[in-house]
Amino acid sequence: MDFTYDDEQQALREAVRGLLATAYADHDARRRTVADDPGFDRALWGRLAEMGVLGLPFSEADGGVGAGPVEIGIVCQELGRVLAPEPYLAAVVHAGGLVAAIGTAEQKGDLLGRLSAGEVVLAAADTSPGGRWSSGADGVRASVSDGSWTLDGVADPVVAGKSADVLVVTAALPDDAGTGVFVVEAADVTRSGYAAADLTRAATVRFDGSAATPLGDPGRDVTPSIATISDLTRIMGANQALGVMQSQVRATTDYLKSRKQFGVTLNTFQALTFRAADMYVSLELAHSTVDWATMTIAGGDREAVADAADRVGLQVARAARHIGQEAIQLHGGIGMTAEYAVGVGTAHLTVLEQWLGNAGHHLTRLASRVTDHEMVDAV
Repeated sequence: MDFTYDDEQQALREAVRGLLATAYADHDARRRTVADDPGFDRALWGRLAEMGVLGLPFSEADGGVGAGPVEIGIVCQELGRVLAPEPYLAAVVHAGGLVAAIGTAEQKGDLLGRLSAGEVVLAAADTSPGGRWSSGADGVRASVSDGSWTLDGVADPVVAGKSADVLVVTAALPDDAGTGVFVVEAADVTRSGYAAADLTRAATVRFDGSAATPLGDPGRDVTPSIATISDLTRIMGANQALGVMQSQVRATTDYLKSRKQFGVTLNTFQALTFRAADMYVSLELAHSTVDWATMTIAGGDREAVADAADRVGLQVARAARHIGQEAIQLHGGIGMTAEYAVGVGTAHLTVLEQWLGNAGHHLTRLASRVTDHEMVDAV
């Protein structure tokens, strides 16, 4: 595989990096943005729409750009690099991905067109309280009467759920017929917003006879499509985590080169240099796996994408834990503070892991596929 970006991809990276640099030139700018609701910069969200970034994953017929997974991964990496709190992963990749995969032509043209233009923010309500990364829905149930659908239950956490204009909700279908996806206006639910560990926003969303519109064909079980979009979101989440880890390694090496102890810079001490080198090794292993997983998406094979999502999820979870802990340790006390990007970056990596699946989850799913292989006689 050729992991080298072409000229257009490199131009996209530079354009997104330049735009984010104006908004988050330093960590204090990010702290000011997340201090108040909605927890992200709506003006910057509009600028991303103007650049076509919000419409990258969607077809031109639906008001998007029709870009590939590599381009979307580039955007996620750049957002992670500056810890941008904009809900691109939640609204565009996850919720928008569900609409693109399941919705009718009319629904896609409406919702994705408005999302791409920055007119609405979507949020995927597909997690039940205490749920563990399942494609099924057990927190919200759908009911139908005379052709009208309603939802009852609770979804939590819903990333960007408090600021979303439209919710894309997974719900158990009547008569245990599987899982459906519905579109619900934010005004028809009760939302309780809160800040996550990295100060980005999530919400508890309660449905009490909330009016809902089926996404796609009414009453159809779309569990396989939900699982695939979740896997795509995991891979793009790995891209975002990669951007965070790249910044942490860079910040740590710069700190070791500039911070003095006993009259010499910290990189003079061999033990600290070795630890920084180990961070770099973890980063490069994760980087290679992220690039491979991202390119796997283009093949369109659901099983291959699921396998790639678990492999990259496991690799990134281990690398994030290693790099995040070492970055804090090598910075000392300042690395633990909210005023410094290293500690907040580690918190963001943890939030991504708990949202999209931790190492144990990915390892369990990978282990379950071992039975697909023939037995080998070691004798």
